[in-house]
Amino acid sequence: MKPPLSIQITALGSYSPARVVTNDELSHRVDTSDEWIKSHTGIAVRHLAAELETTADLATKAVENLLANHGRTAAEIDGIVVATATPDYPGFPSTACLLAQRFGIKGPALDISAGCTGFIYALEVGRAMIITGAMKNALVVGSETLSSVVDWDDRNTCVLFGDGAGCALLESRQEQEGILDTYLKAEAAGAEALVIDPKSRTIKMDGRSVYSFAVRSIGQAIETLLKRNNLDFEDIAWIVPHQANQRIIAACAKRLGIDVQKFYLNIEQYANTSAASIPLALAEMQEKGLLKEGNRLLLVGFGAGLTYGGTLLTWHQY
Repeated sequence: MKPPLSIQITALGSYSPARVVTNDELSHRVDTSDEWIKSHTGIAVRHLAAELETTADLATKAVENLLANHGRTAAEIDGIVVATATPDYPGFPSTACLLAQRFGIKGPALDISAGCTGFIYALEVGRAMIITGAMKNALVVGSETLSSVVDWDDRNTCVLFGDGAGCALLESRQEQEGILDTYLKAEAAGAEALVIDPKSRTIKMDGRSVYSFAVRSIGQAIETLLKRNNLDFEDIAWIVPHQANQRIIAACAKRLGIDVQKFYLNIEQYANTSAASIPLALAEMQEKGLLKEGNRLLLVGFGAGLTYGGTLLTWHQY
């Protein structure tokens, strides 16, 4: 019997728009302040797409970054899975097909809609399609232009979000460990707590409900993955969460009884970029030299749907 395929992340890429908006700038539009935003969310600035810059444009630049930094070519990519809540077109074509067109990729191309958990879901879709033979490898992308669906007069939500894109190349390798386990769930009964309103086309959120769900779901995903794989917190080098709110992560760390420093956070410089937040964080960690050979990482997401989940993997250097 052949050993199971080891599916690993072999390359990362990212892109953040050039325009940076500070908390002070937002305070001129809504009743808020830099101190309030930082103390309640951990956010200092966010990157916003240019007027004609779309989700596909951001994704394109993230993929170009991956190819350039890792000496890869588009011809090597067999298929694309894009996680986004802000596609260029409301129905079709998919953002993945727009990317495939730009890079000349002729394999499978599809979008995943799972809110801020989208990258976790997309990783598992890509992994499964490699295992079944539908793809030889998979480019998994999280890309968002949330600025296009933010109500800039709603001080409860406009301070929270930013734009960006990140991507990862999934491939099968000979090493024994790659993606070890994935945990995907949804509490659909709470779906209306976080929506893009169909009339206004802007984000509406029940902050208290989402906060409570987030703290609970992060903990559940982490504990489940550790228990299923006979691991302790000490076995994990980094927990890389969806970057939604610093207070959520601090509350979760306290609830689990672990040091919050175990979580990698970069929300201060990017705000909440939904499906892009985890790959943006991973790419930044790689750039800083924080990802070491053999590190066990736990990626965890939560968001609209209400969806949540996590991915446990062993990191290898390429």
